[in-house]
Amino acid sequence: MADRIKEKLRLWVQIVFTALTNGYLYGFVSGRIYTGPLKTVCLPGLNCYSCPGALGSCPIGALQAVLGSRDYKFSFYIAGFLLFFGSLFGRFICGWLCPFGLVQDLLYKLPFIRKRKNLPGHKFLVRLKYIILGVFVMILPLVVTDIIGQGSPWFCKYICPAGTLEAGIPLTLLNGPLRTAVGHLFSWKVLVLILIVILSLWVCRPFCKYICPLGAAYSLFHPVSLYRYHLRKGLCIGCGKCKEACKMDIKVWENPNSPECIRCGECLRVCPTKALIRRRKGH
Repeated sequence: MADRIKEKLRLWVQIVFTALTNGYLYGFVSGRIYTGPLKTVCLPGLNCYSCPGALGSCPIGALQAVLGSRDYKFSFYIAGFLLFFGSLFGRFICGWLCPFGLVQDLLYKLPFIRKRKNLPGHKFLVRLKYIILGVFVMILPLVVTDIIGQGSPWFCKYICPAGTLEAGIPLTLLNGPLRTAVGHLFSWKVLVLILIVILSLWVCRPFCKYICPLGAAYSLFHPVSLYRYHLRKGLCIGCGKCKEACKMDIKVWENPNSPECIRCGECLRVCPTKALIRRRKGH
C-alpha cells in the first residue's frame, strides 16, 4: 500500500504544480497571456512565458531575453535563480516540477509499440542538450543581433516544443488575428512538437534526455546538490533492479547522483535491501 502511494505521489505533485503555475484561466478564455506582477518571477520548470495560463516566467526564456537585449547582457536574478534551485535540488525539478516533463511521462504511459528507454546513440545524444544550452540559449542571442543590437531567443523561437504546446497552439486557436499571421516558422515548431510527441510514446522523456537546456543547466549542479541519493554499499547486493526501474537508464549503484538522474525515486522504491536512501549533502 505504501509503495502504491509513493508511486502515485510524484504524478500528483506534477499535476498540482502544473495546475497552480498555469492557473490563469481567463487567459485560456480570452486568448491573452497574463502580464501581471507575478510574471516577473521565474518558475523552476520549463514553463512558457506565453502560455495563456502561465503565472510566471521560464528561466530559459528569461535568460535569452537578457542575453539578447541591447541594454543588458547579464542578470544576477536569473543566474542566482538557477544557482539557488540547482544547488538545492538539482534535477529533482525535472522529475517533479516541470510541466513538459509531466506531458512526456503521460505520453510514455500510453500503449504503443515496444517501449525503449533510450534512442540509438544514447551515450552521444545525451551531450546534445549541453550544446543546445551553450549555442542556442547563450551564444547565438549574444552574437547574432539585428541592426539595433537586439538578439533573438533562438531556443524558444526555433526549437522549444513546450512553447509550441503550451503557448503557440492555444494562442493560435484562441486568437483570430494571430491565426491569420502564422507562417512557416510556426509549421516548423509544430513539426518539432509532433516529433517529440511520437518519440515520447516510444522512448521515456526524450526531450529531457537529449534536448532540454534547463535540464542541462540543473545537471551541472546535480552531483553537488543538497538533495541527493546515497548508496549504503554494505547493503547493496548488486541485483541491478535499480537500473531496471530507472527510466533514465542509469547504473545507480555506480553513480546514484548522476547528472542524468531526475530524482523520480523509482530506484529507491524497488531496492530490496533499502541500500539506496535520500540524504542531504554532508550527512
